[in-house]
Amino acid sequence: MSSSCDLKLFPRLGLCQCCHRNAGTSRAHRNSAAPDPSCGPLCSCPFFRITDPQDRPILIAGAAVLAGELTRLLNYSDPETTHAISLYNILGAEVTASNLVIAYAEPTAKDDISVTTVQYPITEKEKKAVDSWVQKLLEQAYGKALIGKRLKILVNPFGGKGTAASLYQTYAAPVFAAAKCQVDVEHTTHRGHAIDIAQNLDIDAYDAVVCCSGDGLPYEVFNGLGKRPDAHKALTQTAITLLPCGSGNGLTWNSFGTGSVSIAALGIVKGLRTPLDLVSISQKDSRTLSFLSQSFGIVAECDLATENIRWMGAQRFTYGFLVRLMRQTIWPCEIAVKVEIGDKAAIKEHYAAWSTRPEEPVSDSKRLEAAALSPGLPELKYGGVTDDLPQDWVTIPGETMGNFYAGNMAIMSKDTNMFPATLPNDGLMDVVTIDGRVSRGTAITMMNEIPSGRFFDMPELNLRKASAFRLTPHQREGYISIDGERVPFEAFQAEVHQGLGTILTKSGRLYEAEGPH
Repeated sequence: MSSSCDLKLFPRLGLCQCCHRNAGTSRAHRNSAAPDPSCGPLCSCPFFRITDPQDRPILIAGAAVLAGELTRLLNYSDPETTHAISLYNILGAEVTASNLVIAYAEPTAKDDISVTTVQYPITEKEKKAVDSWVQKLLEQAYGKALIGKRLKILVNPFGGKGTAASLYQTYAAPVFAAAKCQVDVEHTTHRGHAIDIAQNLDIDAYDAVVCCSGDGLPYEVFNGLGKRPDAHKALTQTAITLLPCGSGNGLTWNSFGTGSVSIAALGIVKGLRTPLDLVSISQKDSRTLSFLSQSFGIVAECDLATENIRWMGAQRFTYGFLVRLMRQTIWPCEIAVKVEIGDKAAIKEHYAAWSTRPEEPVSDSKRLEAAALSPGLPELKYGGVTDDLPQDWVTIPGETMGNFYAGNMAIMSKDTNMFPATLPNDGLMDVVTIDGRVSRGTAITMMNEIPSGRFFDMPELNLRKASAFRLTPHQREGYISIDGERVPFEAFQAEVHQGLGTILTKSGRLYEAEGPH
């Protein structure tokens, strides 16, 4: 969709009717697909305006317009006739032989955007000024985000409901094209294929690996990079991100706060590199990496035992929970935890202090320098699952365990902000334990209170921040889930590696999740 508008040069600033000057700090604004046109005319956010053929203003909000502005200064107009374009939604701008062309993401529904362009005729005399202005616009629109990212696209045509290929082509590809991203698309053909691809990937050729799938493909990519001789460098240098084409899509919800493929594609285009804690999982002689969660008990059961009903999408988790709640509520085990913060009040204080601290980002160059000094995976500080337990670990009674759930990210799937106090790179994971003897009514209440966050303070939910743990099942068979993937039903140990991985996020510092109340 495109439109053509008359354009006049006007080297002055105006005042904006939106509050997108706060977009970097306000989660509400970060989650908004477009500026709020209801704000009053006294907002101090600089902007420029241009008009369409019906003389209705088109507003690109939030830009400190510098030299060579392309604007026609207008008086405050009725919000109903104002088309507001957030800087965040600007995908690209270029000067052709006779036009300025601006491509942007236009909200078309609550959970969707489409690529739209506007064109403005310019004269040869104006080209130099327009070229300069375009550079300023793109600098403002992208901020710290890399323009024209080089993307390795991995499509899992079998994941979720089996629609990943069409979802990518319909909703993501146009966004990447408008943003002039360089894309290299490859379809996976079998389980574990993404491990092989990542293990042999030319990491210098790409800025990010984009998985079109559920959380299974990112799990494979992280582990493929972890198998390389230069694993530390590969995990630091290569950002992993997700277009939500599966059942859970936790990585997308945490990174961009959406389950929409098109909005997630915009998030990837504008995404900021963010260090991510990764968790080593050791079992006997094996070691894998986890980025999302580890579970044992009812959550693992309702996840892995419902693979046969993937066609239900995210609803299969709820169905699995209710079925298992009627059949079995206790999964006995032995648990030991390296507790770093042991009560909910202190956890809330930690989250508040970490999330509001002054920005002091560790530069990529420093992270890569550290990776060069130790190119492989970090050594296990606490050894493996067969080693003696350290004396300072806390033993948690597990003979009546109903649910053991450890989270490295906040949101596991839509409306499931299971670990609201998690942070991307504080070096800690949140460990939840729930006794299997709680009543079924209480268990259902806890499940229903997850979207509101009120479950966090329920006394039946035990929460600790930890740097490591070990779990040993006491049953002969069952399910253990690592990032939604089944692993052998045997003892396993988890250990956090602070900031080992890299993802793309909207804010560059926090997950797009509501923190603990």
